[in-house]
Amino acid sequence: MPEQEHPRGRIEPDPSRPQAEGYGISRSGEGMLPWSRVGERMTAARNYWVGTTRPDGRPHVAPVWGVWVDETFYFGTGPRSRKGRNLAENPNVVVHLESGDDVVILEGVAEAVADPDQSLSERITDAYAAKYVDPETGEPFRPESAEGMFAVRPRVAFAWLERNFPRSATRWLLDGS
Repeated sequence: MPEQEHPRGRIEPDPSRPQAEGYGISRSGEGMLPWSRVGERMTAARNYWVGTTRPDGRPHVAPVWGVWVDETFYFGTGPRSRKGRNLAENPNVVVHLESGDDVVILEGVAEAVADPDQSLSERITDAYAAKYVDPETGEPFRPESAEGMFAVRPRVAFAWLERNFPRSATRWLLDGS
């Protein structure tokens, strides 16, 4: 199946099946999920689990707030936080939604956001404000700056629905993965 042109001019990735021996995942394309489902779920989710690797190789996972803008996941963390220190040493990351029933998993590299253009900065800020309330003030949450903000462009994405797994198990390889 060839890549499809995305409505905004981007190329929509081809779906494939994940490699998971012993789970009965069909090689057939029947039941695979559309790429648009990843964007819908990433946009709608409130909390995301971000997995990083400590310098000694041990894993670290923590929940974060984040937003999905232009098929990129943005989240913030302090440079001295465990996540921030881990990402400084090894920017490889896994992002997982809260649900094990409606699964989206992204694998990619977290890149520090430095001086985004005004349009992108406003879209990120507006997406946060539309989604989250500052617990201290009760006002819409708006990140103060791009400092401590990371962008994850998925290299590999997985999605499935528990109710019809393994039929819905879908994988997308992006950015030449």
